[in-house]
Amino acid sequence: MVLGILGSGSGSNMQAILDAIDAGTLDARIALVLSDNPDAFILERARQRGIETGVIDCGGFKTKFPEQAQAATAARLKAAGVELVCLAGFLRLVKCPLLDAFPRRIINIHPALLPAFPGLEAWTQALAAGVAETGCTVHFVDEGMDTGPIIVQEAVPVLADDTPATLHARIQVLEHRLYPEAIARVNAEMLKTETLK
Repeated sequence: MVLGILGSGSGSNMQAILDAIDAGTLDARIALVLSDNPDAFILERARQRGIETGVIDCGGFKTKFPEQAQAATAARLKAAGVELVCLAGFLRLVKCPLLDAFPRRIINIHPALLPAFPGLEAWTQALAAGVAETGCTVHFVDEGMDTGPIIVQEAVPVLADDTPATLHARIQVLEHRLYPEAIARVNAEMLKTETLK
């Protein structure tokens, strides 16, 4: 399966995907990594592996993902032969035309048990709410904020002495295992659908 990655930060989830590919537990290849942040370490990680990279020009907008930028992103992903788009710490809401270009082919990982705690810093939200457990969710992307159909999710207990940093670190360990597993599951479903056609 040919993957395209969109990220805004360090790229630790992309690294977990690469590690799973290297270990032979995920039958995939990352063809393209794009970031809305030209200084994001995810781009450096990709370059070190010889993966094609690019910067998404959002026209100076801090959080908005303009239609023109989405269309350009979709075109680059298509040109690279991408079959599944994986958001890895990508901090902009994906809408149309990118969703139209990859229907049910864009997935995201979120550090909470959705539908609880959508949006930013979900681990901090979980601590503030005083819940006994949180976790992470891999889901298909739709037009909402972390509202798409769930592929897989797993829980992490919230400990009495947790800080936002310690809770986030434990969730990330889970994310790095769960994301490659979810991609493999989506790949299997896509192959099954292709076979049935």
